Amino acid sequence: EILYCTRGQARIQVVNDNGQNVLDQQVQKGQLVVIPQGFAYVVQSQNNFEWISFKTNANAMISTLAGRTSALRALPLEVLTNAYQISLEEARRIKFNTLETTLTQARSGQQQLIDQIVEA
Repeated sequence: EILYCTRGQARIQVVNDNGQNVLDQQVQKGQLVVIPQGFAYVVQSQNNFEWISFKTNANAMISTLAGRTSALRALPLEVLTNAYQISLEEARRIKFNTLETTLTQARSGQQQLIDQIVEA
């Protein structure tokens, strides 16, 4: 995937298929970022950030890591609590409190959970 920044500034984090962080960088208008097929990424807007993305593979797939269309939403709460070793309340928040279909910011204490989700 190719991301072209058209406005503002943002922080982009990219992880490979093993969950290892391969990019954690600030980007701004006019910059181009190439994300290899199968790598997950998160964009955190810092100043009215806008971008255009181009899929470079005709069979490219988009999978959301959070929100109403994610696989996490379909899992029973007990599965989430056991898989990620979190409380029932934390599992409930992850499953139901995120309406967006993109993951934008980690709250304190949840970065490890996000890392585990990305690795899965």
